[in-house]
Amino acid sequence: MKILAFSDLHLARSRAADLVAASAEADLVIGAGDFCNMRQGLGEAMELLAGLQAPMVVVPGNAESVDELREAAGPGVTVLHGESCEIGGLTLFGLGYGVPVTPFGSWSCDLTEAFAAELLAGCETADILITHSPPKGVVDRTSAGQSVGSTAIRAAIERIRPRLALCGHIHDSWGQEGRIGATRVVNLGPRVNWFEVSP
Repeated sequence: MKILAFSDLHLARSRAADLVAASAEADLVIGAGDFCNMRQGLGEAMELLAGLQAPMVVVPGNAESVDELREAAGPGVTVLHGESCEIGGLTLFGLGYGVPVTPFGSWSCDLTEAFAAELLAGCETADILITHSPPKGVVDRTSAGQSVGSTAIRAAIERIRPRLALCGHIHDSWGQEGRIGATRVVNLGPRVNWFEVSP
């Protein structure tokens, strides 16, 4: 399966246009959260992506709530938040929001590590784990060099051992990748990222 993945679109029209054009070659599109800005413009973001030519699986970022994303999502879009789905013989599990809780204030949709761990406990197996936040210690560095990823997400990766763990959230780590055991971990960012995964 040829997968096109991105995160943190933040209403960038040119980035959305690139994704829509590339989707002609994709079997599946994955969006790892933050489609809009500070809970504003989600409908516009979904309109920018309406031309995607493949099914899309998404998780909410901290810039939109899961209810807002489900309401705005169009046909062919599956929203995951503590849930899994199967597409093309692959199992995908998704968890959105900022983990741990961010310092951004009341607009930000966040989870504590404990609550994130509860939601992730429902995942017994996954080929692809989609989270908005990165795991602690991998693709989670700020410009100041601070590691701000999630311990709950890292523990889930170590337990589940997905083939791919796709995330975003930490802008200074966009485009970076690393490994936790055999799992390839990628902080996607708002660009065209390609992956090929066989069922």
